[in-house]
Amino acid sequence: MKTKVLKEEGLREAAALLKKGEVVAFPTETVYGLGAPVFYKEAILKIFALKHRPPDNPLIAHISNLSELAQIVTHLPDEFFLLEKRFFPGPLTLILPVHPAVPKEATAGLKTIGVRMPGHPLALRLIECVGQPIVAPSANLSGRPSSTRAAHVLEDFSGRIPAVVDGGACTVGLESTVLSLEVPSHPVIFRPGAVTREELEAVLGRKVDVASSQVERPPSPGLKYRHYAPRAKLFLFALREEMQSYADASKRRSLVVGLDEKKRVSRENLFDCLRLADSGGYDEMLIYCDPQMREDEALMDRLTRAAGGSSLLNVSG
Repeated sequence: MKTKVLKEEGLREAAALLKKGEVVAFPTETVYGLGAPVFYKEAILKIFALKHRPPDNPLIAHISNLSELAQIVTHLPDEFFLLEKRFFPGPLTLILPVHPAVPKEATAGLKTIGVRMPGHPLALRLIECVGQPIVAPSANLSGRPSSTRAAHVLEDFSGRIPAVVDGGACTVGLESTVLSLEVPSHPVIFRPGAVTREELEAVLGRKVDVASSQVERPPSPGLKYRHYAPRAKLFLFALREEMQSYADASKRRSLVVGLDEKKRVSRENLFDCLRLADSGGYDEMLIYCDPQMREDEALMDRLTRAAGGSSLLNVSG
């Protein structure tokens, strides 16, 4: 199979492939997704097989307009309308009660489903062309860095999927914030992202909690398993001098990021950096996490998970 790289003019071809039960990668503002129509059970199973994704890791449904929600959720709490008015389309996923018609393979058998309206024009038009929501995890092999460019998708899936829609580099660069409204009076963040807890609290007018990473059956992807990891061993440092000392003493081939303040890790380039560690054949990757980075909850969440849950290393004070 040769994987086609489709541009904007190829959206109808991409939609036709999806309607035939194929899996197609497409851009969003956060990361690229590996998509299938929400009611195509066999295509959903293909996603799990392609990614080597555990079956208990639920998918997120992407919509192009609010009218599509009636197909996939049973009801919408008042809190939903407050949030969608402010954040849709955009990098926010809301956990809602799932409609019984949605295949359990998409939800990992849960009674909820994550829903978002992506803030990318090509994603919205593709969903419209398909005529139903598209479920999609990030377009990468499970556990590996997410894809923020079509080239990243091809690194993982060239010859394994019929097409990727190339929408350029993702502008946000991190997966969406996931907020559960399963208990509307008690909203809970299950995955940090571009939309912050403070922004959510300002809209809802109440406290928003953050879920523990030890949830047994999380309603959101990105929690239960190691994620975002390059094959190279990743180490995080809070002190630039100690990272330099480690690098000088290491006998491994090391990719060192952050010694130059102009070349620091950010949300926008995180997955580019992590993939560079592998494409460059490095044994290990050392990242200096400066104070500004350490205050970014979403960025540090991804880095910590990519490092296998490790804390910052060699902090002397």
